[in-house]
Amino acid sequence: MDGLPSPGDVVLVTRAASVQFVRPVMFRVIRVVTEWVTYDGWTWLHGYSLDERGNAVEKRDLFVQPAGLQLMRRPAAPAPRRTNQRPATPGRRPAPAPGTRQPVRR
Repeated sequence: MDGLPSPGDVVLVTRAASVQFVRPVMFRVIRVVTEWVTYDGWTWLHGYSLDERGNAVEKRDLFVQPAGLQLMRRPAAPAPRRTNQRPATPGRRPAPAPGTRQPVRR
């Protein structure tokens, strides 16, 4: 992986990132800790280890080499939020069925 992961990224952490990971771990990054002084080429990540479905299982702090991380996916862009406002122009009403009375508007 080039550079540091971003919050929301899902990465695969293997022995290439740190020798402690004999078994690979899927990890969702919450935050990259840049305030702590570490060895050159190493960083701390806050986030969640994930199960095979992508559900968060455990909150963890990892000390890893970002160059050894494998980016699995970036977070999807959030869907636009719908507002509860009416359109600026009034909508057209459908024509009444034949034989029905029209309401009187006052």
